[in-house]
Amino acid sequence: MMNIWGMTDIGLVRRENQDAYAVRVSEASGHTVCVVCDGMGGPGGGRLASRLAVDAFMDSCLANLRQDMSWEQVKEIAAFAVAAANTAVYERACADPGLFGMGTTLVSAIILDGRAVLNNVGDSRAYLIHDGRITRLTRDHSLVEHLVEQGDITEEEARNHPHRNLITRALGPDRSALSDSYEAVLEPGDWLLLCTDGLVGTVTDQEMVRELVTSADDNKRLDRLLELAKKRGAPDNVTAVLLRRQ
Repeated sequence: MMNIWGMTDIGLVRRENQDAYAVRVSEASGHTVCVVCDGMGGPGGGRLASRLAVDAFMDSCLANLRQDMSWEQVKEIAAFAVAAANTAVYERACADPGLFGMGTTLVSAIILDGRAVLNNVGDSRAYLIHDGRITRLTRDHSLVEHLVEQGDITEEEARNHPHRNLITRALGPDRSALSDSYEAVLEPGDWLLLCTDGLVGTVTDQEMVRELVTSADDNKRLDRLLELAKKRGAPDNVTAVLLRRQ
């Protein structure tokens, strides 16, 4: 069984919240499905893109997940759902010239019996917290991630790099989009965190661990992360989904 929490906040600088998220449990299969998106594309465009992607991804997963599927089949379902999300955003932008170029990041998880399939496009992330240690499960599609991998800058320098918001892959701008896929195992007591860069850019990995592990009130854990992001200025929208395996 999974405990689940979610939150989204406009932050302290942006004029609208262009993030979106959803969590559902498939009645047909028992899988827990969660998705987080961070839209882009000017007034209205980013907000619409993230909402379209969340809805299309969730609808696709719930329509196709079945009991007794192999994990290879679940991975195929997830990839198909990402493609459906891309199509939803792309076709809506094509229908309205004012929305040209709108897009969104996506990070998702499909979980059953402690096993998870994750997908990501862009720089929204998934983390696993196990035994007080945090591991990033996804790889950003961004300029600074490439620079870190090349050894040109450090992880800490990436957090404050002037081009840290430049992503190299998104849903919506092109007719097709590829996502990266990962697998993870959640043992009892483990946490899975999906979040947008509005959290990552203001709260360090170790601070995430501290706030999640030390909080005495389960329902306040995400509130504590949001509070910390706002103490740092919260220049972007902040969205997170937190799951814990019982």
